[in-house]
Amino acid sequence: MAEVGLADTVGMLRRPGVRTRHTSSELGWDRLYLSTQQEQPYRAAFDPAPTSLLILHCSGPVTVRRGLGAEARSRTIPAGGVFLQPAGRALSVELGGRLDTIHAYLTDEALRDANGGRPVELSEEFGVSDPLAEQLMLALASTLRSWEPSARTYTDHLTGMLAAQLVRRHGTRASAPPPAPSGLSGRQLAAVRELMEQRLAEPLPITDLASAASLSPSQFTRRFRASTGRSPHQYLLSLRLEAACRLLRTTSVPIAEVAAVCGFSHQEHLTRVMRARLGTTPAALRRSG
Repeated sequence: MAEVGLADTVGMLRRPGVRTRHTSSELGWDRLYLSTQQEQPYRAAFDPAPTSLLILHCSGPVTVRRGLGAEARSRTIPAGGVFLQPAGRALSVELGGRLDTIHAYLTDEALRDANGGRPVELSEEFGVSDPLAEQLMLALASTLRSWEPSARTYTDHLTGMLAAQLVRRHGTRASAPPPAPSGLSGRQLAAVRELMEQRLAEPLPITDLASAASLSPSQFTRRFRASTGRSPHQYLLSLRLEAACRLLRTTSVPIAEVAAVCGFSHQEHLTRVMRARLGTTPAALRRSG
């Protein structure tokens, strides 16, 4: 599946006065394009985009004017306010002051998947508060700032949660998601675990895991949690940690190599996870074995 990229923002992030800090360009994210930046005051009109745009105001308050003529609306938006522009709609907007923002451009496929495969119609939002969407955006931005390929499953999970929140909170009544399904079958769970074990050392997108269970990503994520009590990312991290512990106890392979073959980005990443989950370090574990 093609990466969502700068072209899907229809020029919004190419304006003069945009100072980009971090983006998901060239990371292979296929359902979300994320960007953090500082924006200077501007007035512009944008063509309809193929993606739905959620903007989180990270500073403020700042005055924003949306629309043209008699239909124009002006609002002073505080830090934490969100701005939602559905896909396929033209946008005229004026920013009245300097602003730090996070932009999330979500594909229609991500939203449909979060809605059980059904079409999604989002509402235009203008400075509303959505604490859950805010926390998900901040978590995605934090992951982007310290990007590690091993976090791919985690970012896919966050993307699915963000899409589901938009459908639930900002979708029309017809877009309401269906009830949560039951868990995975034994065969599905075995196939997913086998794929995880085969690809411990690789970035593992949720889409690949879902394909192993013959499900859509959102169906897979919900059913996986129902079966295991954990997200796919948490489960995969546990498998990686178990494999690293076995190698540390039974071999003399250098710790940095153990980290690499078990899917950790580097030795420090393995140490951080092991200390948080087991209260020890790779070197201490090896000495105790």
